[in-house]
Amino acid sequence: QVQLVESGGGLVQPGGSLTLSCAASGFTFSNYAMYWYRQAPGKEREWVAWIATAGGSKNYADSMKGRITISRDNVKNTVYLQMNNLKPEDTAVYYCTTTIYFHQYWGQGTQVTVSS
Repeated sequence: QVQLVESGGGLVQPGGSLTLSCAASGFTFSNYAMYWYRQAPGKEREWVAWIATAGGSKNYADSMKGRITISRDNVKNTVYLQMNNLKPEDTAVYYCTTTIYFHQYWGQGTQVTVSS
């Protein structure tokens, strides 16, 4: 079965950095685009970043553009989100997701808290 397992979240001070990972299994990872979303307390889930199957095309939400980099390793079946210069408003649960045959799969999420 499809599984997405995020890791790498934690507590970081403003201006700090984190790298999130999402390990995928149960499907041919290299055939699917991957996405990161986030959901802050009391807010709707929002799209953060996208990466194409081979990693050559990427796109980012304006709210984080210039501070994040999405990448993938199709051998390790893992997608990453490098986040720099984090701000308190980046505090959220971060999820990876993909759509396979019109069904969207989500991981359990990893908490990122930006606070001094």
